[in-house]
Amino acid sequence: MVITAPLDHSSRVTPDLHRSRDGARIDVRHVSHRFAIRGEGLPVLEDISLSVEPGEFVALLGPSGCGKSTLLRLVAGLDKPTQGSVQANGLPIDGPDPSRVVVFQDPTLFPWRTVRDNVGLGPEAQRTSRIRPGNKESKVGERVDAALELVGLSKFADAFPHQLSGGMAQRAALARALVNDPQLLVLDEPFGKLDSLTRIRMQGELVRLWQAARYSVLLVTHDVEEALYLANRVIVFSGRPARIVAEVRNDAPYPRHRDDPKLVALRREVLGQLGMDV
Repeated sequence: MVITAPLDHSSRVTPDLHRSRDGARIDVRHVSHRFAIRGEGLPVLEDISLSVEPGEFVALLGPSGCGKSTLLRLVAGLDKPTQGSVQANGLPIDGPDPSRVVVFQDPTLFPWRTVRDNVGLGPEAQRTSRIRPGNKESKVGERVDAALELVGLSKFADAFPHQLSGGMAQRAALARALVNDPQLLVLDEPFGKLDSLTRIRMQGELVRLWQAARYSVLLVTHDVEEALYLANRVIVFSGRPARIVAEVRNDAPYPRHRDDPKLVALRREVLGQLGMDV
């Protein structure tokens, strides 16, 4: 049986995760990247320079396969650039770090673990406590429970992944990221596999979470409307090898409405930068 849960947080106070850090500043400077295929270098990124300010929400938008996800991997520390530098808070990124948490399109929850135990994987892996995450008397347990409350899954903490809807599974993945007290959320099309209604609800959920704590957010998406609904700034990439062709600032106030004339005008601008007739 698959469980579903509404995303109604109108009457709920946002729980405190005791954040100790501000959002990260990310600096990408003259980054080029190539994949080694059959002894040859396949260019993926070409002279990319961009920054993400602390607490800023930035969306990367461009054609499929142009290199957006590759850039996310470099920022997350999962790969190193062929040329150029990537820094977090002025220091070189030389590998993964719990302050930079990645949420992928697939929630990748372990099926044999409950939702609570999946959310507690990060602190457990860091050995921040010898007590299992499910123990509410531990600080880790308190953080896990606060993260579950933040995404509206407290009542489903003891459920298993196969019992969750797609939207709930993705919320569990977000909780797993937030429990680590990250400075940067790196989101690689996290709602790409959801149906349209759940995707709209999850977009609103993500804005609420971001406004509650002001993590820095770097999002990859192919959806122009999603990028404009969520982000302060949209960076538009060319086809592979990716180059930045435009940066579109979006100062529309939150909560945003999809039929806002300002967003409609920005959509026309972004599509024009992508070479699409509108």
